Amino acid sequence: MTHVAEVRLLKEFKDQQKEKWSHVELINDNIFEWSVALIVLNPDSLYYGGYFKARMTFPTNYPYSPPDFKFLRPLYHPNIHPTGKLCISILHPPGSDAMSGELASERWSPVQSVEAVLLSIISLLDDAEVNSPANVDAGVMLRNAPEKYKERVKRDTEESKRDIPEGFEMPGTEVFNKKMEVEGDDFMWADSDVESFGSVDGEEEDGDGDGEEEDGSEEEN
Repeated sequence: MTHVAEVRLLKEFKDQQKEKWSHVELINDNIFEWSVALIVLNPDSLYYGGYFKARMTFPTNYPYSPPDFKFLRPLYHPNIHPTGKLCISILHPPGSDAMSGELASERWSPVQSVEAVLLSIISLLDDAEVNSPANVDAGVMLRNAPEKYKERVKRDTEESKRDIPEGFEMPGTEVFNKKMEVEGDDFMWADSDVESFGSVDGEEEDGDGDGEEEDGSEEEN
């Protein structure tokens, strides 16, 4: 089983190294431990220009079980725990879950890939799910004080740039435009609707705007 995982991961690692919207390296030459940086290239995203570092850990029975993903510099986001771990369906174990209402098609399966996970996470940044937040305070701020939330996102994005390696050349919007030309509507990079906070020119959600925050956050999923 471990050999199957190693072969699959080696191929996926080589494929992901070719992508300009991410920067992947092995940790201590261990194919089961990846250093990952997500680079948001959509100029309409509030996260545009960010370099979001994370650690991705794979089980020895991969791809039959999902990887673990954790941001090293936690983002203030409804679906990201203060620890940096995510609450996202594609990283949940295979099979449907009656408690959460998640369908099997929304969760991890062996046909999923590293690329699918990373694209889903990039999409999640701008399309937050606030009905079942991992960070309750962030969810409350997004609902009640979206402008304040946008400012927090911008600070996090600027902070992330401190992790850009010396000598690393950040890709430009031409990479995003080229990808859009090739994949069109199938491309998932933060293509938010007007009800999402992610578009710079997007409409604000209804709320009293007083910015009150509730204490506490839900347990990790």
